[in-house]
Amino acid sequence: MKYYIIAGEASGDLHASNLMKELKALDTTAQFRCWGGDLMKEQGAQLVKHYRDLAFMGFTEVLMNLRTILNNISFCKKDVLAHRPDVLILVDYPGFNIRIAEFAKTAGIKIFYYISPQIWAWKQSRVHKIKRVVDKMFVILPFEKEFYQRFNFPVDFVGHPLLDAVQNYSTTLNTLSVDTDKPIIALLPGSRKQEISTMLPLMLSIKKQYKNYQFVIAGAPSQNKEFYKEFITDEDVQIVFNQTYQLLQKSEAALVTSGTATLETALFGIPEVVCYKGGTISYTIAKNLIKVKYISLVNLIMDKLIVTELIQNELNETNLKIELDKLLEPITRTKIVADYNTLKHKLGGPGASKKTAELMVGYLRKS
Repeated sequence: MKYYIIAGEASGDLHASNLMKELKALDTTAQFRCWGGDLMKEQGAQLVKHYRDLAFMGFTEVLMNLRTILNNISFCKKDVLAHRPDVLILVDYPGFNIRIAEFAKTAGIKIFYYISPQIWAWKQSRVHKIKRVVDKMFVILPFEKEFYQRFNFPVDFVGHPLLDAVQNYSTTLNTLSVDTDKPIIALLPGSRKQEISTMLPLMLSIKKQYKNYQFVIAGAPSQNKEFYKEFITDEDVQIVFNQTYQLLQKSEAALVTSGTATLETALFGIPEVVCYKGGTISYTIAKNLIKVKYISLVNLIMDKLIVTELIQNELNETNLKIELDKLLEPITRTKIVADYNTLKHKLGGPGASKKTAELMVGYLRKS
């Protein structure tokens, strides 16, 4: 069968690549054409566009790049139509993917959505459009199944694919390419240039107060080392690329930009401070629209404050030091790790990618 997959971010590239691996095991005739990244390409996909050319964050940033976004949407529609896949698989990335889904539906193409857009957080009205244009939805967060049930839209809860990614990593032997005899504080400032430019200087602002610790930056594969060096004034700070899991496994604590990385950090049992700061206009608009109590997946899944969130003006040097000091205390670490174990149980256990692939192939063969 011919699969056309669209993932617009680094996390989508990871999850889509694992799904592709399982689809190939079940469907020996599988052909993949994709928008995504290097991991999807490694699974044999014909890569149409890389996610580094697609990711724009915030309301003002989207407006500034609107022409590029609209051109990408137009090109994608033509490309989908030209290749007529057996199924279009959309991975999160709602602003783009829902538009493509509407078009593909009118063209009679079957549509599967893997990893639901976070419409439970804001723009809940999108659920009606999703019901209309998506044939099957596969969700990865336990509360999402109940959310969709409220709108009479049955979905499949498959568990979170990060459990597999972390478990698979832990069974391999990997070494971290960092030369230090000091305990490590991991910095995960995000993957987009805009967020890195905002978050990394703030994270590094407390470095001088932790002379007995080594600060190590997890570099995003879509960025180069020279870009990070613009923000580093201390020669003692190191950067690693494609070693985020190795870094987390060796760290005492982490400062993490809000996103999938907050959950990855928790699954490795590392105490963390969740950080977020956006443009003033974008943040003000988002604050008025978002309908959830927390911004981190850890707290959302647990439905209580497990990890500290420093948002907008609360994200400053003083507060970062206060919260990091707490994380480095043994009693705090013990409590957080216990909460993390409960979190893993709520996520439904390993096997998400395989389960999703089995459901997808089953639905396609029935039709």
